[in-house]
Amino acid sequence: MTGRPSFTVMKSAALALFLVCGAIPTAFAAQTAIEQMVKFESEPLSIKTAKGEAHKFTVELALTESQLELGLMYRDTMPADHGMLFDFGTSRPVMMWMKNTKLSLDMLFLDRNGVITHIQENAVPYSEAIISSGGPVDYVIELNSGVVKKLGLAVGDKATSATLSAKHGK
Repeated sequence: MTGRPSFTVMKSAALALFLVCGAIPTAFAAQTAIEQMVKFESEPLSIKTAKGEAHKFTVELALTESQLELGLMYRDTMPADHGMLFDFGTSRPVMMWMKNTKLSLDMLFLDRNGVITHIQENAVPYSEAIISSGGPVDYVIELNSGVVKKLGLAVGDKATSATLSAKHGK
């Protein structure tokens, strides 16, 4: 051996590089196509604290299976007073994760009446660790990381919105 890579090794390395680089545009195109196909409507949502303070947000609605799966994945930014409301259709234990989610988030788990039953602050971007609701819930609100602490939101606070009210006739 002369210390130079053989032609076969160089050819294999070039092929591997081509395959890896060729997959990146395909994955990006698939991601972009999914994001373009899944559209979210939005609505105002308010969270009233135990102290009587009302904090207003605009939330995108994740109602369909594809919306629930995509959530806030691939987002680069989100305005400070925005978030996403996930409606699971029925009360059940919920498992969330941060796969493909670039933003650090606070998650609020709500019962059928919109009352916060559990909070997960500062969920780690891209983490595949399971974040459990800690019991049956109907909804999850995702907000920018740090909002829970900044506003003093807590278990027992209540969220209201058209979606929350319409579902239970309130």
